[in-house]
Amino acid sequence: MLKEALLYKKLDDANVQCFLCAHRCFINEGQLGKCKVRGNQGGELVSLNYGKLIARHVDPIEKKPLFHFYPGSDSYSIASPGCNFTCAWCQNWEISQYMKFHSVINRQLIDPQLIVNDAVKYSCNSISYTYTEPTVFFEYTYDVSIIAKQKDIKNVYVTNGYMTSEMLDFYASYLDAANVDIKGFSEEVYQKYIGGHLRPVLETCKKLKELGIWLEITTLVIPGLNDNMEELKSLADYIHNELGPDTPWHLSRYYPNYQIDKIEPTPIGTLKRIYEIGKNAGLAYVYLGNVGSGADTICPTCNATVIKRWGNQMVDNIVVNGECPFCHQKISGIGL
Repeated sequence: MLKEALLYKKLDDANVQCFLCAHRCFINEGQLGKCKVRGNQGGELVSLNYGKLIARHVDPIEKKPLFHFYPGSDSYSIASPGCNFTCAWCQNWEISQYMKFHSVINRQLIDPQLIVNDAVKYSCNSISYTYTEPTVFFEYTYDVSIIAKQKDIKNVYVTNGYMTSEMLDFYASYLDAANVDIKGFSEEVYQKYIGGHLRPVLETCKKLKELGIWLEITTLVIPGLNDNMEELKSLADYIHNELGPDTPWHLSRYYPNYQIDKIEPTPIGTLKRIYEIGKNAGLAYVYLGNVGSGADTICPTCNATVIKRWGNQMVDNIVVNGECPFCHQKISGIGL
């Protein structure tokens, strides 16, 4: 079954324009958009990956990573093939770039109700649309989200942030939280290695905040590509000034993968320097990822460890009614 896409308009001569993501592709009849999973068939835009899941797992919410959104809970995590970026260092390239290596998506359609049933079965507090870019299987995430809301299950996007404001307005009442991967603070990096532009990502982050959707930011730090300290200082200032000092910033260690496989893993010292840049910029919550330590939540007032973690696993949480038990400083987040 092919699902008619949402968020597009029909043009003359059986052409269409998609305005789901910031590429806003013009797609001729018989052609695909940049994501390779939305196609123009007879003047109608269809989703080629609707319900054709390539991954289903129960993950800790911290793996997304979301550290201030129901910490310690489980999230039922799903993905369909495809992506609207072509990141040279993609950690999930086998599924995000699936359509480069396969002519069709040979997967059985899974009814949205079954996803929600599984989330209930496994006592998951949320459903995360993750691993690949969820925007490119939006129609499915939307249908699942409607059913999930009826069961009081939260909806989470782990995203590159390249969706349109129209999409966010359409989806806002169902989306509870998002982690946006800001892949660097350089237009050159986005154009050369990613296949997109920086500005739409920043606009998405601001829009998510304006809509009241809980937001956390991740940056995968790659030596020699996006680890310019002045650029990262500008990114820290952007998060502080435009998104708010309580917006968590996750700094993830890079490991060689896909097309950028000759660069050594990010030095721990580099991550620690960027951590200090974030703290000096006034950010309350900065974390290190893919390194084990550096994931604790520290009270921004008295510096007590209020949530202890090892990697993606929560070990202890002593937050009381959303506050530090020692100085009563509010710890920002939802479901703490």
